[in-house]
Amino acid sequence: MNVKSTADEPGERRVRTALSSHSTAPLAGSRSVSDFVALTKPRVMMLAVFTALVGLSRAPVRLDQLSTFVAVVAIAAGAAAAGVLNMWYDADIDAVMTRTAMRPIPRGKIFRFEALVFGLVLAGFAVVVLALATNLTAAALLAGTILFYVVVYTAWLKRATPQNIVIGGAAGALPPVIGWAAATGDVGLEPLALFLIIVLWTPPHFWALALNRTDDYARAGVPMLPVVAGRAATTRQILIYSGLLVLVSELPWVLGFAGAVYGTIAAICGALFLLLAYQLNRSIEPDRRAAHRLFVFSIVYLFALFAGLLIDHGNGSFSLTRSSHGGRGVAVHAERLPGADRSACCTVNFSEV
Repeated sequence: MNVKSTADEPGERRVRTALSSHSTAPLAGSRSVSDFVALTKPRVMMLAVFTALVGLSRAPVRLDQLSTFVAVVAIAAGAAAAGVLNMWYDADIDAVMTRTAMRPIPRGKIFRFEALVFGLVLAGFAVVVLALATNLTAAALLAGTILFYVVVYTAWLKRATPQNIVIGGAAGALPPVIGWAAATGDVGLEPLALFLIIVLWTPPHFWALALNRTDDYARAGVPMLPVVAGRAATTRQILIYSGLLVLVSELPWVLGFAGAVYGTIAAICGALFLLLAYQLNRSIEPDRRAAHRLFVFSIVYLFALFAGLLIDHGNGSFSLTRSSHGGRGVAVHAERLPGADRSACCTVNFSEV
């Protein structure tokens, strides 16, 4: 599908500037800490850490404070490594997209090879530290997440299929599973429910962004759904995934992982999400506001769901024993006791990390 570029002149100038910079080696002394930080995609990293922390806090084992802190740092480093390696591989298409042309590599602030080394070192550090601080299961999941995001999504799916974000979204959905595994050494039903929520959240979130960036993706040759299938088909898919998301978001309440407070938050936020998706589906093509509203609210929606899980642990009943194996995240078996309240035992306070 050919998409006529409607990029504004300032945006086109930024692209031309970035392309010019891309062919120039970084100047001596021009690199800064902020450039390397930008490579890690800090906002994406923070969201991954937050969802991982929810997984940690909801696990039926509470790590000691030091192990919790080290686990969070390791997961943050792993998310950062994935971001750096994504920018390393995508430097060519980043240089021709207005949204990404000002990233450090297209601007000529950092060599691609430097980014590759930085990303690999971060990834190795993250996996080794998580293994030492918690357990091999969590470390293996973190390594698999980084590989999936970089190799399967970035290097393959992103440039090969309009379903790239549907399949690739699994990488962004794994942090709560990693957090749970760091505490328990295994994977349970609850983190899989959280995984499914994020998997279904990812397509409407990114497609809402892509609707207003169609020219960017078309120019870069990335087959995002709006480029390949058009606006109408994309908004229908957004509405379908939004409906599935709203249903699945109630799983923690239905299965007893969370209580009425979470169920209410999920219902209210889900209704708003569906309303915005419906408005987007009914909006006319020149109207960019509907897509932007849904994109912005989708971030608020995911944060609200996971914040709700932190404050509302439901009526599950477990008797828990705290791990005391030198800070290792060894799984501790829990006996099911009538009337026991698990919420008193499995909370990790933000102040502790």
